[in-house]
Amino acid sequence: MRYLILTDIHANLEALETCLTDAKTRGYDETLFLGDLVGYGADPNAVVDVIRSLKPVAMVRGNHDKVVFGLDQAEGFNAVAKSAAAWMLSALTPENKTWVANLPQGPHVVDELIEICHGSPFDEDAYIFDEADARLALQSSERPLCLFGHTHYPITFELSSSTFSSTGPSSEMEARYELKNGARYLLNPGSVGQPRDGDPRAAYAIVDTKAGHVELLRLMYPVEIAQKKIIEAGLPEVLARRLGAGR
Repeated sequence: MRYLILTDIHANLEALETCLTDAKTRGYDETLFLGDLVGYGADPNAVVDVIRSLKPVAMVRGNHDKVVFGLDQAEGFNAVAKSAAAWMLSALTPENKTWVANLPQGPHVVDELIEICHGSPFDEDAYIFDEADARLALQSSERPLCLFGHTHYPITFELSSSTFSSTGPSSEMEARYELKNGARYLLNPGSVGQPRDGDPRAAYAIVDTKAGHVELLRLMYPVEIAQKKIIEAGLPEVLARRLGAGR
């Protein structure tokens, strides 16, 4: 089975379409979505429509997706994120708002190998940045490979019987991570629409369960179009600048 892994799209249609075009040439069987369809970007309805059409075999909600229940869900957001959340609430169609509201809470067990979550398997809103967070998450996960998002930072933590290690983002367009028998993994493919590792390229992954590896992809997309849409929508200009910096 080849799973297409998408997370943290954040209403960035240009980034999403670029990833899907590339993924089609590589081939995949099913889609897994790890949360945060909306927030920040100018195309919430178009992005929701695209994901709905993909019919992911498993999905979980992100913290920005929960804002469809009301702005009180944006507690802890900074002023810019709250402004974007308020705009998103007015922009989403009633049908799409209902669909996003029905995204399930993570974690979710997909099969014998894979489990997915947004923040972590022990708390859907927790951020995993360091070894302590990763160890707790690995202890909480139910499958050898736990896929997560939320931090917008591509990283893989590997725990074997004798070692614990982490591998950060690659500068290459394509990197391959081999999965070892008996090891446990916590893997963030990076954000499709809001990268924050200093690299503005869209990020996604494909997990090949038969071959036993993960393909990690980074792609250039028409950032300037996404930026223009943000400004024309009246969203905070800093959201457009952030896309160009990958921060």
